[in-house]
Amino acid sequence: MNVSSRRKEWAARNIDAETQKWLDEDSRYFLHQSLSTPCLNVLTACDGVYLEDLQGRRYLDFHGNSVHQVGFRNRRVIEAIKAQMETLPFCTRRYTNLPAINLARKLAELAPGDLNKVLFAPGGAEAVGMALKLARAATGRYKTVSMWDSFHGASLDAISVGGEAMFRSGIGPLLAGAEHVPPAEPAGCPWGCGQECTLECARYVEYVLEKEGDVAAVIAETVRSTPSVPPPEYWQIIRAACDRHGALLILDEIPNGLGRTGKMFVCEHFGIVPDMLVLGKGLGGGIFPLAALIAREGLDVMSEGALGHYTHEKNPVACAAGLATLACLEEEGLIENARRMGEYALKRLTVLQEKHEIIGRVRGKSPERAVEEAEQVMYDALSKGLSFKLMMGNVIQLTPPLNITKAHIDEAINILDACFNGLHP
Repeated sequence: MNVSSRRKEWAARNIDAETQKWLDEDSRYFLHQSLSTPCLNVLTACDGVYLEDLQGRRYLDFHGNSVHQVGFRNRRVIEAIKAQMETLPFCTRRYTNLPAINLARKLAELAPGDLNKVLFAPGGAEAVGMALKLARAATGRYKTVSMWDSFHGASLDAISVGGEAMFRSGIGPLLAGAEHVPPAEPAGCPWGCGQECTLECARYVEYVLEKEGDVAAVIAETVRSTPSVPPPEYWQIIRAACDRHGALLILDEIPNGLGRTGKMFVCEHFGIVPDMLVLGKGLGGGIFPLAALIAREGLDVMSEGALGHYTHEKNPVACAAGLATLACLEEEGLIENARRMGEYALKRLTVLQEKHEIIGRVRGKSPERAVEEAEQVMYDALSKGLSFKLMMGNVIQLTPPLNITKAHIDEAINILDACFNGLHP
């Protein structure tokens, strides 16, 4: 997608000489990698729901790498960061600090069940790594069960349990014992479920746990960002299977937790409590890299070993940003707004689906995998002022901040409507 003919055509129409100069400088000094090279454009500002590029054009950002729950340049988060920087900008190892303690306490209070032990890390992949290490220490086992097509980060341990070829292929040996099973994705289900999940995928997880007999943990995204939302019984079956076979359940809510689904944590929709919950992305208020591992108190078993020990593990500025973010989510009604705006967006998108036959489903992928058309819609939308991400080639993923309004949703969907009309001149 980064080197497609449509990308080149869009750049020729939209990128001026000054912007191209900086893009060339970026290409010169950064290591190249798929999915981010070459860069699309040069940004100079962001605010609320919008991005602004070097040429002064503004874009509704329904992408945001899932970090902008409270909107870009959130004043509450910025003021908390500035105040903390003036007193304690860094916490030397072996010491603790009040923002870190207060954030850990707050997450323990918010998390379901007995998830009340916390550890911070600079990013989600590191937090996933800590969860994997803790599972090994707590169970005395090393095997994991995870899902094909999943994403848990780009570090070597995270891609071992992840399931995307983009990150795994050609790297060489990965973590031993990382077993994979099909995800809860009816459209691509090997059991032929069609559009409705029959829960055979969940029963297969239990089958693997029984046959292996010594699995340390099942690790998975509670809902996948494709998006794919399993029925409630899916996680209830897997939770019970983990209990029967002595495996821990690690749920990765890095992109979709912290209010995006209308509840603080995604697992609350399924009536289960995992053994560990991993958060990240939006936790730093769209400014600071910050992730968290929240575990059951009974898993506090590594006092004589290094579980994380990251230099910025208890960064007071990052933790101040995290506290301000949680305050915004709770006190400003952003989680309830996410629920209401989500319902409104689904209604608008359903009407859009009825109007344009090429849209397979409002969520999930279309059976025909209209990859070329999806790319055309994406670049056309960028030209009209809407930014979003494509998943799996043909899934339009819309991930706005939680403070959006109906007017923002209408603007975005009207742009999509015009783009779909453009497929059929």
